[in-house]
Amino acid sequence: MTPLLPAAILGSPLTGVFVTLLAYRLALAASRRGNGHPLANRVLLGVLILLLWLWLSGSSYGQYMEGARFIQLLLGPATVALAVPLYGNLSRLKRAAAPLLLSIFAGGLAGMTSAAGLGWWLGLDRTVLVSLATRTVTTPIAMSLAGGLGGAPELAAMFVIVSGILGAVLAPPLFRRLGWDDDMLLGVATGVTAHGIGTARVFHLSEAAGAFAGLAMGLNGVFTAMLLPWLVRWLQVG
Repeated sequence: MTPLLPAAILGSPLTGVFVTLLAYRLALAASRRGNGHPLANRVLLGVLILLLWLWLSGSSYGQYMEGARFIQLLLGPATVALAVPLYGNLSRLKRAAAPLLLSIFAGGLAGMTSAAGLGWWLGLDRTVLVSLATRTVTTPIAMSLAGGLGGAPELAAMFVIVSGILGAVLAPPLFRRLGWDDDMLLGVATGVTAHGIGTARVFHLSEAAGAFAGLAMGLNGVFTAMLLPWLVRWLQVG
């Protein structure tokens, strides 16, 4: 498509920042009008708005990221900040430390091996397979792992976002259907499978669930960073 705006505007870092913030505000307003319905997820809506902008404006992804990369840098501090609500549940964490660690490790390992194994069985090429295998961790860790192991950071981010949206949409109603109302259980399951998007979702349901989701997301990132290079070599794609 022929660009609708001059290249100087499309390539300006300020344009990427402005469009990202505008997309977030529009997605947030739509999510509130939807009364927080899982399908009105602000990340999903924001991504769709940005895709529409790229298509209508004729801007390339590289031009957009000239500015958006500055916002991307905030992902790391935002993830670390999840430790604050976790501190309020420290006593509960200490009592369940061993089963929590075992559950997070098992859940992360299952997610990583299932994604990598299925991709290998389907014959995906090396770049896509490595990127897919990182979908079990939060976006900044996934992008770093993908880049270091020969994958594509952009693909890794996409796989993480899709996984997070699906987990955020499916986890709460699944728990209600199963009759499970334990905040710790919901938080750990969501943090391992749905990362930051799922964590943000369960924070709206329970601060305790959000705190444990943040813990699960962080520890799963550590486990995956240690195990994924070995798994990639074992599958003979690294």
